[in-house]
Amino acid sequence: MIVAMLHDATEEEIQHVLARMVEIGFNVHRTTGTQQTVLAGVGQPASFDVQDFQVMAGVAEAHRITSPYKLAGRGFRPSGTVIRFPNGVTVGGDEVMVMAGPCSVESREQMFAIARQVGGAGAKFLRGGAFKPRSSPYSFQGMGLDGLRLLREVGDATGLLIVSEVMEISQIELMLPYVDCLQVGARNMQNFNLLRELGLIRKPILLKRGIAATIEELLLSAEYILSGGNYDVMLCERGIRTFETYTRNTMDISAVPVLKHLSHLPVLGDPSHGTGRRDMVAAMARASVAAGCDGLLIEVHPNPDKAVSDGAQSLFPQQFEKLMDELRIIATAVGRNIGPRAREAALHAKV
Repeated sequence: MIVAMLHDATEEEIQHVLARMVEIGFNVHRTTGTQQTVLAGVGQPASFDVQDFQVMAGVAEAHRITSPYKLAGRGFRPSGTVIRFPNGVTVGGDEVMVMAGPCSVESREQMFAIARQVGGAGAKFLRGGAFKPRSSPYSFQGMGLDGLRLLREVGDATGLLIVSEVMEISQIELMLPYVDCLQVGARNMQNFNLLRELGLIRKPILLKRGIAATIEELLLSAEYILSGGNYDVMLCERGIRTFETYTRNTMDISAVPVLKHLSHLPVLGDPSHGTGRRDMVAAMARASVAAGCDGLLIEVHPNPDKAVSDGAQSLFPQQFEKLMDELRIIATAVGRNIGPRAREAALHAKV
């Protein structure tokens, strides 16, 4: 059940409604926006009449939630979620945020070089995998803790926020001091034990859609995190597996406006995994911004031909700079913006 309070409801009235919801068996999640407070009751309470809540003091409206995802649905935060990072960067606002970097952390020289390049082009996040889930057990599995330490060093030197993938519960505590955002990859979208644990921390989560997941399944996976009390979740469309073999995946651009309609959570696009082809990344990135994405996740490597993973879908730095200029034009056309190129001295920190 969703109970939306009047904009001038007193704290006493809010607490009275909240107590009544708890009394009948709801687990209540409260969110307070600029206009009103919303109380979302989830669980399996005893029989109740929603009209009893509609006439309570301070209540604007109350209604049952018919969708299986209670907290991920737009009714929980009608105005949308804006995720705020400690350095003032936000995801879900007017600015389209770009997260860029290599698939895998390979070396100190590589990470400092790419951080300067993507940061200079206007990206606010540096992406890079310290732990890598690979289809083959013989493929490069990542640098692990050394990779995390390197990411943090580069982030501190350049001012870029760090996003990296978490693969299992045991890695969460290890990663928390080093990253600003934890990414859940497509293979782990339905790792519900991992999702529950991520709901207990207070750090933003980037949740990727599984390779064969429906939109409802993606939202229900987000629900696991939200139900734990962590409301800072970003959804990511990264392509799904279809009968088409020309591209690595089929990027479902239509999922972007659908998710924006159904959910209050920010939506990102990953055109690198969405196509698996360097020559198609720019086109799908442009389409993602036009479709309403709040951010992009793009793989960029100083020398893609020698990358230890996903080189075929990684852009050269010069291609990324050109793409960012194109995205600024498209963002403006759809009422958004992408930050200008940044040439601060911090981005030129010496290795």
